[in-house]
Amino acid sequence: MAGTVVFDLDGTLADTSGDLVAAANACFRARGLGDLLDPTQDALTAFHGGRAMLRAGYSRMSTEHLLPPGAEDEDFDRLLSHYGAAIAVHTKLYPGVEAALDRLAEQGHRLAVCTNKPEALAETLLRELGIRDRFAAMIGADTLPVRKPDPRPYTAAVTGAGGEVGRSFLVGDTETDRKTAAAAGVKVALITFGPEGEAISRLAPDALLAHFDQLPDLARDWLG
Repeated sequence: MAGTVVFDLDGTLADTSGDLVAAANACFRARGLGDLLDPTQDALTAFHGGRAMLRAGYSRMSTEHLLPPGAEDEDFDRLLSHYGAAIAVHTKLYPGVEAALDRLAEQGHRLAVCTNKPEALAETLLRELGIRDRFAAMIGADTLPVRKPDPRPYTAAVTGAGGEVGRSFLVGDTETDRKTAAAAGVKVALITFGPEGEAISRLAPDALLAHFDQLPDLARDWLG
């Protein structure tokens, strides 16, 4: 009996940090602050979302700069606009993603995406990367009134793909994914090739993935 494999997007299927940081830096430059984030050193911050990047940048401003009231909300909207206009300039799929998706499909498994990226941006990015048609369902941050780690987006992704939660698992890269899986009562595999590397083992997931080549065998073990 086939199961369902649900994927996070940013930092799991693709390294999106370069384009995310570029969008944040565009906001800082608009305020005359220059590029406050580094695409390599701040990659992990990028995967925690737009507001996390903005706050990290603001914390590095010189004391002579003062932000006007409402600056973060204004910059967040600006960041989304910049990001949407240049969503796949630096972004690349992690090695082995497409081959793993092919093998999972050959095994009969359903595939879905559950991300805290806004739905429209996630849809655009998956199309730009050429893999949208691999997934039977895609749930974004604003698809439902709640987002991960609430289990409802995960459940919606599984059922939207035609699967059953009891025969599914999540592939992710953050504590949010770990908490989502726990809330949904499913197993989680976390990647070790993202910005946090092997340190992600601190979250004690059910499995660690050093490469996507390992995923089909893991799915066979967990889902049959």
